[in-house]
Amino acid sequence: MVSAADAIEIIRHLSAEGIQAWVCGGWGIDALLGRETRPHKDLDILVLLDDVVRARELLERDGYSLKELWSENLRTADSRGVETDTAFVLEDVAGRQIDLHAISLHSDGGATPAYDGGDIGPGMTFSAEDLSGEGTIAGVPVRCLSVEMQFRGHTGYKLPERQIPDLELLRERFGVERPK
Repeated sequence: MVSAADAIEIIRHLSAEGIQAWVCGGWGIDALLGRETRPHKDLDILVLLDDVVRARELLERDGYSLKELWSENLRTADSRGVETDTAFVLEDVAGRQIDLHAISLHSDGGATPAYDGGDIGPGMTFSAEDLSGEGTIAGVPVRCLSVEMQFRGHTGYKLPERQIPDLELLRERFGVERPK
């Protein structure tokens, strides 16, 4: 499990190295709510494609190693021509997992997934507003996906039972409905 302290440590460590990370998934929802609602098996983050290699090296020095490449992984080159995976899970010996997906930032502040958008849909993009979420984990401010993007990111597939209450909490707090 990834505790709040673990999540903050990972985010702060990346940030200290100049690596932007957007929290998404379960911790992203909890960040928007400002409280931990359930245990989390992983920390889901988006990082810039140009930062993936450095982020992975940094996390590997912290004891994380590759556990899995997601089916949506695309092996692609960053702006320096360095080939990298774009959607994968890292795990440390304690079983803490980081689910990392790469995005390419646009000049307007939006982004395109560097991985295959899969079930969410071909041509998926993140607007600047989608990337403008602000939340807190254990009282520490974090950058995260917006409420609307969290809902959009939870479409196109059968939700695991543990995720349904997460979305209901967002709906109750922010009045946003899950897209059909």
